[in-house]
Amino acid sequence: MDPLAAVPVPAAPTADQAVVAGYRTPGGLVLDKVIDRLDPHCREFIAHSPFATLATADPEGWPEISPRGGDRGFVHVLDEHRLALPDRPGNNRVDSLRNLAVNPRAALMFFVPGVDQTLRVYGTTSLVRPDELDVDLTEFGREPLSVLVMQVRTAYFQCPKSVMRSRLWDPAQQVDRTALTPFGRVIKDHCALDADLPDDAVIWADLAQEL
Repeated sequence: MDPLAAVPVPAAPTADQAVVAGYRTPGGLVLDKVIDRLDPHCREFIAHSPFATLATADPEGWPEISPRGGDRGFVHVLDEHRLALPDRPGNNRVDSLRNLAVNPRAALMFFVPGVDQTLRVYGTTSLVRPDELDVDLTEFGREPLSVLVMQVRTAYFQCPKSVMRSRLWDPAQQVDRTALTPFGRVIKDHCALDADLPDDAVIWADLAQEL
């Protein structure tokens, strides 16, 4: 028997893997900055953040990302290993919540206006009713519909280069709304509607009543 017959032959790298292999090895600080809790620096950042993105995935692995926002500190840190994200009225698709009901892994990225670094937090989640937590989650005069409680697995601050490149907070980068197709027209076209929708000012005024 050939003694080499049972030795598996390493698979040739795929084209994608070959591309990834072209990057240099990350430095020690990039790897060592990952922590397993929300330390005072993370908690300070979350307390100043009015906006975050929530990433989830369905059972087949298809990703979903959803914007979340509120007053500064709308996400509440319960302790160094748990945070609470209230779910406010939206379009009732609840894609993220449906995903989390079957796949509780999630990630949050927090933004603070005017600050270039962002904070990434990963963990597993549970969905609870507001009255199950001893925290006042009232905002815009109403309680949330539900609350996502994340058990934090890892957290770290993201390199600010992407935000710096985009000049995201530079007022000169703001786009006048008239440069874009009116939102009502976009929805009309995407939904193949015959009738026009109200002007954007009317749509926005209606949405403001449902925050």
